[in-house]
Amino acid sequence: MITADVSDFAAALPDGGKLAGLDVGTKTIGLAICDGGWHFAGPAETVRRTKFTQDLLSLRKFIDSQSIVGLVIGLPLNMDGTDSPRTQSVRAFARNASALDLPTLLWDERWSTQAVERAMIDADVSRAKRAEKVDALAAAHILQGAIDALANLQRPQ
Repeated sequence: MITADVSDFAAALPDGGKLAGLDVGTKTIGLAICDGGWHFAGPAETVRRTKFTQDLLSLRKFIDSQSIVGLVIGLPLNMDGTDSPRTQSVRAFARNASALDLPTLLWDERWSTQAVERAMIDADVSRAKRAEKVDALAAAHILQGAIDALANLQRPQ
């Protein structure tokens, strides 16, 4: 199941369990993870993209090792909320990643990379370190926004 609706995503998830956040770029995929209670998201790793079959194997290994129950994939919308060519590419990635058989939430990621970059600059992180960490941190930013939205839902009993 792939959805942009937080309620539908929540209904498809078990009660609790770790979620993974993905910031899908053309060269890398930033990965983040949250705790089983959906309180805190943190960066995990960055996967260098190759062919999709290899990317999928890397994701499956990560998902299995962390016991992930759902995915939150950042959706790069235009500032006016419309789709862009990158948006279509990420939607295609999500459709192909449905082979992982996990509920998937497409989450508006406008400003996520910029917010993370700004925070790292404010923390005086070197340009080289920023380039190395930005994708996983952006994934954590995306995932934190989604789990905050999940926390504000009335969970069905």
